[in-house]
Amino acid sequence: MAKESMKAREVKRAKLVAKYAEKRARLLAEGDYVGLQKLPRNASPVRMHNRCKITGRPKGYMRQFGLSRIQFREMASAGLIPGIKKASW
Repeated sequence: MAKESMKAREVKRAKLVAKYAEKRARLLAEGDYVGLQKLPRNASPVRMHNRCKITGRPKGYMRQFGLSRIQFREMASAGLIPGIKKASW
């Protein structure tokens, strides 16, 4: 499990990105790079990091499901993810 502070930091970044998205797009269209530099650093979408929705694990993230590989495997084995079954050959 990730620390609660790390999860909270990511949520805070996501809110900041959403808040400044329109302004960032306008400044970028105008080519006003000085104005872009004045925006908060965490308002850039590049600084966001994908994390598992359950554990907050930052690595081994599966975008399609929003889970880490570990949680995905546990949930798939338990039959909690529709349409996913263990492959065997």
